Amino acid sequence: MAGSRSQKCPVCRQAATEEFRPFCSAGCKDRDLLQWLDDGYKIPGPAVSPDELADHFVGDSGRNGED
Repeated sequence: MAGSRSQKCPVCRQAATEEFRPFCSAGCKDRDLLQWLDDGYKIPGPAVSPDELADHFVGDSGRNGED
């Protein structure tokens, strides 16, 4: 293909494979997942307490359609 670039694995920067895209291997895919699960990656924004988070998910769905 003209103009196509090979995508690099976001973990180790080697060439990504079709089977594990965008990663190069199952190992890099698993390492990336562990980063998310262990709070290695963070999304910027204000801190939210566990109580505020629970209220967000329970607040609307717990009303059973009542106002």
